[in-house]
Amino acid sequence: MEGAFDVIVVGLGAMGSATAYHLSKRRTKVLGLEAFIPGHDKGSSHGESRIIRQAYFEDPAYVPLVLRAYELWDELQNESNEENLTITGGLAIGSPQQGLITGCLKSARKYGLEHDLLDAREMRWRFPQFALADNEVAFYEKKAGYLRPEECIRQHLRCASKRGADLRFEEPVLSWTASQSGDGVNVTTEKQTYHARSLVISVGPWFAEFVPTVSMPVTVSRRVMFWLKPASQPSAFDRRIFPIFIWEPEQGPMFYGCPRTREDGDPKVGIHTGGEECTPSTIDRVINARDEMAIRSAIRSRIPALNGEVSRAATCMYTMTPDEHFIIDAHPEYPQVSLAAGFSGHGFKFSSVVGEILSDLAMMRETSSDIALFSGSRFRVQ
Repeated sequence: MEGAFDVIVVGLGAMGSATAYHLSKRRTKVLGLEAFIPGHDKGSSHGESRIIRQAYFEDPAYVPLVLRAYELWDELQNESNEENLTITGGLAIGSPQQGLITGCLKSARKYGLEHDLLDAREMRWRFPQFALADNEVAFYEKKAGYLRPEECIRQHLRCASKRGADLRFEEPVLSWTASQSGDGVNVTTEKQTYHARSLVISVGPWFAEFVPTVSMPVTVSRRVMFWLKPASQPSAFDRRIFPIFIWEPEQGPMFYGCPRTREDGDPKVGIHTGGEECTPSTIDRVINARDEMAIRSAIRSRIPALNGEVSRAATCMYTMTPDEHFIIDAHPEYPQVSLAAGFSGHGFKFSSVVGEILSDLAMMRETSSDIALFSGSRFRVQ
């Protein structure tokens, strides 16, 4: 039958490209459908760098997954012979009583992750770029770093295509239906209707549009990434000496940053918490004075040498669940349909392992990875 596949993957961003890759490794007949061009900047997986870290303050349950993600990023890097992960070391900065520091310590102690806890005096000696308050500390892990999101997606797509995955771009999905018997789906685009045994839906901020009747709530919000020219000592922000960081001030929003990813580039910073609710069709892509004021307020006294001219800025969208944990689960009515959503803000680093998990679910309806935390059933009224 023309248009028949084992698995159809809708959305070829971070999670979808990794899913297509893992399915192709299993010699599965897979079709990938994407509304935009490869590695586009319309969603959540662009911007040169995404933080990867092991001591997960959000919940220790993430640690085994992120350790597996590191292994898979290395495998992809070896296969593609292209760099996708850079280790810089990483800092989590804040009050020792707040969630960022206590959460990092909890995960590190549970899984025996190597780390240092630095006070303000030690930070002035080891990382003079940062100006901590006397009551702040920094949790340091040397295996943290950043991924190149666009390159990671391209690598997953290239390797999947080489193994025979049928990847189609600028072909938006109009609708999908699933058999009540639990085996079989139809996916319709402007070009034709495709049939498969299983369906994976990983569409980022478009999730609610694709599954409007499912009780798995997500909120989409606007975020802005800034690249700043250091006001002094630009070499102090080189990736060889400047670590990735996340900072949770006692007053003000949590913010993060990455070093220069190339010699002629600039460090990147952004506000992690807050944000204006939006949809993919209503997001304001124009950078305004309020956006710049927010990031300058965050870094002015804390990373003073970085408070220079804006070299560029870009918007992206966070798609988050109410508890900020992911959704990785089967559709409640159709076991042959796997759903993946709510990754924004901290999900990209997991895309290599999420692709492996979604491949398991599509092919076997189960996975050996512990994904209980991400069950969609947690949102249903008991």
